Amino acid sequence: NMLEELLIHKPDDPIQFMIDHLKQNNDDAPRICVLGPPASGKTTVAMWLCKHFDAIRISQETLLFKEILALTEEAKACKERKQKIPNALWANLIQERLSNVDCIKQGWILEGFPENQEQAWMLQSSGIIPRHVVVLYAPDTVLIERNSGKRFDPITEEVYHTTFDWPSDPLVQQRLVKPEDLSEQEISKKLLEYHRNFPEVFQIYQKVLKSINADQPSMDVFSQVLTYVQTRQRSSAPFTPRILFCGPPGSGKSLQAALIAQKYDVVKICCGQLLKEAVAEKTKLGELIKPYIDNGYPVPDNLVMKILAERLNALDCMTNGWVLYGFPRDIEQGEQLQKSHFIPN
Repeated sequence: NMLEELLIHKPDDPIQFMIDHLKQNNDDAPRICVLGPPASGKTTVAMWLCKHFDAIRISQETLLFKEILALTEEAKACKERKQKIPNALWANLIQERLSNVDCIKQGWILEGFPENQEQAWMLQSSGIIPRHVVVLYAPDTVLIERNSGKRFDPITEEVYHTTFDWPSDPLVQQRLVKPEDLSEQEISKKLLEYHRNFPEVFQIYQKVLKSINADQPSMDVFSQVLTYVQTRQRSSAPFTPRILFCGPPGSGKSLQAALIAQKYDVVKICCGQLLKEAVAEKTKLGELIKPYIDNGYPVPDNLVMKILAERLNALDCMTNGWVLYGFPRDIEQGEQLQKSHFIPN
């Protein structure tokens, strides 16, 4: 995240910028976008995520009616005139809200943004880059049916449904109101617009994006969303693989190691094979271990480690990486491997 910020802002004093970043930013705080067509359950998922992470939820409604921001009145005026709020105005509203201390410290859940490619680019150029993007999907027929049964709790702001998610509490049932929602014709138009814009948004976020079927019980949807947003994205920076296969005899270590070596062009190392090669090549270490192998005794760990270290330090292993099996076989050997700084990643 700090590297992203440096590249975006290009500060005159990068050291001070990094110090300030570490003071202000919580890099563990959630930064999640919840996207999807109308009536796919974005609000419900976003609210659950906010409760779970104690994060700040930001949506069109919260930006227009809950926040007192410099640009709020301008956006409201557009809405009152039934004009489309420009992408730049939405992006500036979001940027202003996310720069507040609560969003920096607690993290944020951005619901329904970005809606299109232009908004996504504007958010990125402002340094707003989500760690996880969740996209809910369901058949259009299901979404149109859901839209007609939607009900809203004005006190808790939670969204319910007459068929799929009706509250058990009679008091909640009484105060539910039908939102000023779209007619079937209007929602069909919105769905068409969503399907037209979404592929471009997908392209931008595809490395951090997960699509989740919203046409299933809401708790199942949330469980899948939560599992995804709790994963850490692996850096795409180059690295040298150091892979270790463990398992009982006959579990397929040698085959899997061979397949990995072939696919990723890493060096396959079998500890038993290394010992046999050392004996066959009559190296100094080979001469030392020959009596043990001839008499069927286990080769001492210190000798095995020396032969293994020699192979793992070879240029091909250092540059391409390695996949090792047959060692370590017990905790002492594992500790020796670690002490020699051959640590699998």
